[in-house]
Amino acid sequence: MRASPTRRLPLLAGLLAGAVSSALLLAQPAAAATLTVVGEARVSTPPDMATLSTGTVSAAKTADEALAANSRAVAEVIAAIKAAGIAAGDIATANFSVQPQYAQGQSSSREAPKLVGFEVRNSVRVTVRDLDKLGALLDKAIQSGANQASGLAFAFADPAKIEREARLASVKDAMDQAKALAAAAGLRLTRITSIQPEIQGGIVMPAPMLMKAEGARMAVPVEAGEIEVRARTVMVYEAEPL
Repeated sequence: MRASPTRRLPLLAGLLAGAVSSALLLAQPAAAATLTVVGEARVSTPPDMATLSTGTVSAAKTADEALAANSRAVAEVIAAIKAAGIAAGDIATANFSVQPQYAQGQSSSREAPKLVGFEVRNSVRVTVRDLDKLGALLDKAIQSGANQASGLAFAFADPAKIEREARLASVKDAMDQAKALAAAAGLRLTRITSIQPEIQGGIVMPAPMLMKAEGARMAVPVEAGEIEVRARTVMVYEAEPL
């Protein structure tokens, strides 16, 4: 029994739709292969500047006496720092505090701690832009009355320069890796779809702390070492068979 024309139409439409769908699937290109690489680089170079925190600690029976003694001492330290060739704009107060000092009673005593005096701390942060002056500066600060040092750190006046150098080196490392891996896998790199560079920070090599030189007068020995900056770049490529 033959199908009626009205029944054949849905059947033909279905066959036609299936043929068109198959043709479209065959016409679509295969998904491109992707290759992800991580480039890394480290760049080390000597620093060209340093920051130093130094100051004085003074104690007396009254807050006024401790403050007056500390103010005189800090003024002498600042004068010595300026005499060492440091500009006024590179000297800034970093910390100031006034603290009461108590004497504890005997362990068996129930008496409250007794106020015996006050302690004043005043420190300045100094930016040293000529590292050749650093040793002599440390010596002058100590000899002028500085009895406190909270840190000595080295840095770059223009950190963007070395960061850029490290970043570019990490991009080159990523590209070299991509070329080698693609060749080994029988692929040809077609285009870069993503680049994500980042700076991972620097490592400051240890520096000696402030120490008073005994005996003959000499500048405090200082070794700046090198600062290492690390960069990392993630790159994604599209690739196709050779």
